[in-house]
Amino acid sequence: MSAIVGDPDNALPSALPLTGERTIPGLAEENYWFRRHEVVYQRLAHRCAGRDVLEAGCGEGYGADLIADVARRVIGLDYDEATVAHVRARYARVDIRHGNLAELPLPDASVDVVVNFQVIEHLWDQAQFVSECFRVLRPGGVFLVSTPNRITFSPGRDTPLNPFHTRELNAAELTELLETAGFEVEDTLGVFHGAGLAELDARHGGSIIEAQVQRAVADAPWDEQLLADVAAVRTDDFDLTPAAERDIDDSLDLVAIAVRP
Repeated sequence: MSAIVGDPDNALPSALPLTGERTIPGLAEENYWFRRHEVVYQRLAHRCAGRDVLEAGCGEGYGADLIADVARRVIGLDYDEATVAHVRARYARVDIRHGNLAELPLPDASVDVVVNFQVIEHLWDQAQFVSECFRVLRPGGVFLVSTPNRITFSPGRDTPLNPFHTRELNAAELTELLETAGFEVEDTLGVFHGAGLAELDARHGGSIIEAQVQRAVADAPWDEQLLADVAAVRTDDFDLTPAAERDIDDSLDLVAIAVRP
């Protein structure tokens, strides 16, 4: 694993700007969101071991680089040219390409795994994208996807709170999207706060997430205690729990493991 994924204190500063559209490693203020995304890469990386992997929408590239620890080959794809240049310069193990997720620039049945973490909620034509993932996967291939749970991320709203999101999903909607494209959903999991983050929720008025959002909305300086607590979050502070063991509608993020028959 590269240094940038490990400890933000030892990470090199990222060349990509923090826009709110993607998370980046190495920033104390962004560490909660980075770790919340990183945990899914870490817990599901074994599904990529020895396999040809496409990360569709690789963003900054830290996840593709993590997968490269175990995969036979990792192709990264992103629509943003500056992001592609950044990944090419920073992560030599990733075969980075520029392209549109609505028309994946890969042949039919050319990869074993497609990874798509915290991206599908940004897409206008989600069904087209999922169909493209089905097309490029070999029979028996695996589609790994994560996305914010609409029920908890934008509660009580028809439109997403995040201006970069086009459509957020609940667990039933995500399953329907995958099955309509021909996938068989092997498992659905949820990302939850573990015990340590539950303590931080209590310390910050009931929700460390809301404490961060309020600071951002007010464009206010970081409270010293809040910043220290956010900077200290690690992937082990999150639980990734199967839907059979905990109410998936209470999760922060949804994770689906789907197989192409």
